[in-house]
Amino acid sequence: MTDQNLAVIVLAAGQGTRMKSSRPKVLHSIAGRTLVGHVLSTARDLAPARVIAVVRHEREVVVSTISELMPDIVFVDQDEIPGTGRAVEIGISALPDGFDGDVVVVSGDVPLLDAPTLASLIAEHRAAHASATLLSAILDDATGYGRIVRDGAGVLDRIVEQKDATAAELAITEINSGTYVFSAAALREQLPLVGTGNAQGEKYLTDVVGLLRAAGSTVSALPVRDGWMVAGVNDRVQLAEASRRMNELIVRRWQLEGVTITDPATTWIDSDVVLAEDVEILPGTQLKGATLVQRGATVGPDTTLVDCEIGENATVKRTDATLAVIGAGASVGPFAYLRPGTYLGADGKIGTFVETKNSTIGVGSKVPHLSYIGDTTVGEQSNVGAGTITANYDGVTKSATVVGSHVRTGSHNVFVAPVTIGDGAYTGAGTVVRKDVPAGALAINVAPQRNMEGWVAANRAGTAAAKAAEDAQ
Repeated sequence: MTDQNLAVIVLAAGQGTRMKSSRPKVLHSIAGRTLVGHVLSTARDLAPARVIAVVRHEREVVVSTISELMPDIVFVDQDEIPGTGRAVEIGISALPDGFDGDVVVVSGDVPLLDAPTLASLIAEHRAAHASATLLSAILDDATGYGRIVRDGAGVLDRIVEQKDATAAELAITEINSGTYVFSAAALREQLPLVGTGNAQGEKYLTDVVGLLRAAGSTVSALPVRDGWMVAGVNDRVQLAEASRRMNELIVRRWQLEGVTITDPATTWIDSDVVLAEDVEILPGTQLKGATLVQRGATVGPDTTLVDCEIGENATVKRTDATLAVIGAGASVGPFAYLRPGTYLGADGKIGTFVETKNSTIGVGSKVPHLSYIGDTTVGEQSNVGAGTITANYDGVTKSATVVGSHVRTGSHNVFVAPVTIGDGAYTGAGTVVRKDVPAGALAINVAPQRNMEGWVAANRAGTAAAKAAEDAQ
């Protein structure tokens, strides 16, 4: 149910120069989602009446990406006045004049903060009838963060930014996470009073806390249980650390849901992957995108699946697959490469050193080894011999190959598309199939073998082969 008294402002205007990237910082990804994508997912879980994104740097690409994730979001543009205070001031201007609820402010580069933690913050804020409540954290190294300064009674007094802090304030280890809940009325009243007279010449949102304290309003800071939850991502080192931490959380969640993960340290699972009970994930496996693995399937080792669907009790070993569907009880690999559009039926097999693309392989059918199958349909219970190539491209047009049901094709065949091999047909080893094969027929085009007696002695005299032949005779 939508909380009509709640709005969320997502700060996504920063350039993120420390990332040293042409891509906006909030559009870098961990666990299959952009940083801001994780933040938006958390915001959505709070069921707010409105979500507002403040944008500026690389506006068009940021707006395009966010709009795909949350079509009903409202965008506002930060102007030339720098600072989070100005960003939020512009953000609240997008709220209806009559909105008098609570405003959550989150940063678009803090991907690990979850909805339950924010929900608890909102609940504490409302229970205390506070004007402002913020999340803090206790860190071993607080460098770069604003410090939480408390009075003698332990009550939040003010927030001091790193560049404005005294030596004593720099020794404080409780930091401001940049995540807040404000009364909308308090923001409207106090933000116009915030100036830019500080070391960075910015309009600090943190100054609102001091103003509210001076006005006698209730403000508080609540430390999170784990400091990593509110860690921002400012460079590639922090990006990797956030990715590792997110993966640990995802892996643990699936383990508790009944998935066996043999080696969590080498298993990477994206946020949108879905796993059923009794799935087994072996070391060196990456499950990416919207991959779905059904009950009893085994994936790995050394396997990467992107947007794939794996059926019950299937086995996928040492395989790279994208946009492929594997049926129940089927077997794939080792060393298989499944390109988009591959459909393997129940109890089917795609074996060692097989590449497939845009092909359907029917129930119980097998392509066991050393083959390329592209733009092909294979019926049920057929076997495609080793070393088979579907020649699907003539340099201009791609054409289809159709292999019927209960077909047995020989080793080292080439099917020159477009071509159809009828149900129950056979092809001989080494055959190049250039025209359709009727149902139940045998297709061969191998020339008769001719043995030229004495060829080695005549043409390779003095070689080891000639000596061996002479000895054998």
